Amino acid sequence: MKTHFFTPPAIPADRFWTFLKSNYLVDVSGDFWGGVTSAVVALPLALAFALASGVDAKYGLYTAIVAAVVASVFGGSKVQITGPTGAMAVILAGIVAQYGIEKLWVAAVLAGIIQIALGLSRMGRFALYIPHPLIAGFTNGIAVIIFAGQLNNAFGLQIPAAGGSTFFEGLYTTLTHLPGLNLSALLLTATVVLIMLFMPVSITRRVPASLIGLTAATAAAALFQLNVPTIGAIPHVLPMPHLPAGAWGDLHTLLRPALALAALGSIESLLSAVVADSMMASERHDSNKELFGQGLANIVTAFFQGIPATGAIARTAVNVRSGAKSRLSSIFHSLALILIMFFFAEFASHIPLAALAGILMVTSIRMVEWENTRAIFRAPEADRIVLLITFAVTVAFDLILAVEIGLIAAGLLFIRRMSELGIMNQSVDEIVQSPEKAAPIQVCPYVVVVRIAGPLFFGAAEKFMNEIKKRIDMKVLILRLGQVNMIDATGAMAFRAIIDHTERIGAKLYISSLQPQVRFVLTQMGLMEMIPEGRVFDHADQAIRAASEQMEKEVCTGCRHYVNEQCDLFERPPEAAGV
Repeated sequence: MKTHFFTPPAIPADRFWTFLKSNYLVDVSGDFWGGVTSAVVALPLALAFALASGVDAKYGLYTAIVAAVVASVFGGSKVQITGPTGAMAVILAGIVAQYGIEKLWVAAVLAGIIQIALGLSRMGRFALYIPHPLIAGFTNGIAVIIFAGQLNNAFGLQIPAAGGSTFFEGLYTTLTHLPGLNLSALLLTATVVLIMLFMPVSITRRVPASLIGLTAATAAAALFQLNVPTIGAIPHVLPMPHLPAGAWGDLHTLLRPALALAALGSIESLLSAVVADSMMASERHDSNKELFGQGLANIVTAFFQGIPATGAIARTAVNVRSGAKSRLSSIFHSLALILIMFFFAEFASHIPLAALAGILMVTSIRMVEWENTRAIFRAPEADRIVLLITFAVTVAFDLILAVEIGLIAAGLLFIRRMSELGIMNQSVDEIVQSPEKAAPIQVCPYVVVVRIAGPLFFGAAEKFMNEIKKRIDMKVLILRLGQVNMIDATGAMAFRAIIDHTERIGAKLYISSLQPQVRFVLTQMGLMEMIPEGRVFDHADQAIRAASEQMEKEVCTGCRHYVNEQCDLFERPPEAAGV
């Protein structure tokens, strides 16, 4: 009897070759130099951000190697470099202090699953809807926290980390320990800062200033045998995949940190991908695929004892500027870091913490969005409020709470801004342009024309309803809705209240210029059926002419000219007296 085995469908050779050329073999030389250059930039940052996260420097190196490859192969950007970042370090420091490194890895896996779910559900584009004032607020707050967090290393103060301490508590502790300042450490920090700030551009284009400063500080510490803390031993090879032991029983307690990691990682990665797009002439990233790749990278990295990572804007920019064109650049990036780790691990173990402190201090200063912040302070008040609230909560409490409160504040202020519905009474002369030699349209003074501008949603419905209900001295209400591009259920119920109000006072309601979404919602909710036939028009002048004709049929013509003493509509307006 012949046995049949399942044979997977074969991929045509031409399609595979096309995929390979477009994703990995665009420009091998450019990808090589882009990957190597970004690796040199990433090395000191990976070590520094790991320490800023409250973990050993080696974990940052593992992250830079593993996350970059996985995110590049499976992500939506061909030139994105993924690794440890300053924004993520601030969240990680709090999680490590509260839960420990093992549970951090579990939280990273949960965050990765959330990111993958966001990508598969095609939610990538929504991450870019985060208000820029909120991003600027917590980015500036992160910069302040990173700078202050490196003061201990810059001063050579070996103060045990206090889990759960706030920014101000940590700053106070540092100031109280200043008598124990290590002058050698301070000089090394100052050396790195000066090199990074004032090294000629002609040199830093080829070799990053951070690496020059790091090498100079390490060499000086060894040459003069300075008594300063160092980062300690770094392994020569990557660790074997490791399953966090005994940390899976408290998943519910790690959900909130995981959500924060996923949110921040998604936002920062997609922003970095947008920056990469702006630097590439023809490439555009796939947001949903990028979320999937970043999520998978966080899961895989956690099993290699790495820390959660995101797309890194600075390293991605260096990658592109150095010639990268495809995903191959990230592979070269990781290979270069593996070789550096293998051959220079002994040198890395002697790197002074003060040198890394100098790198992070300069990095934090450059993180501050100086130009954007100045622009936002010239923007509407609501934007300034969101920036200041997010900044203050980030510094005073933590980034997780800052993102939550910042989003709530942005949402409430947005609702308030959108609730400023434009409601304007208009005269007929503004709307109806009568042809030459044609008799001008004369309309009863009790025909009211109201133009509505803005979304008619729950935040504006009450104002809309109250403004219209003030008018009880009308026989015809013409609503111009051409500038209402959206209505929700609350707005539709307010519209229903207007229909009831006009019926109650004996007035007729005419509608003009309904937008498609508004018409659809009103139809679906049965409100269009409540408006008599012949009262809905495409243009306001059509509604006015129809109302005028209807009034002429139903009341004495004298009302229209203010001359008939038998007018029984209402008391004639004062301006009509004596006509």
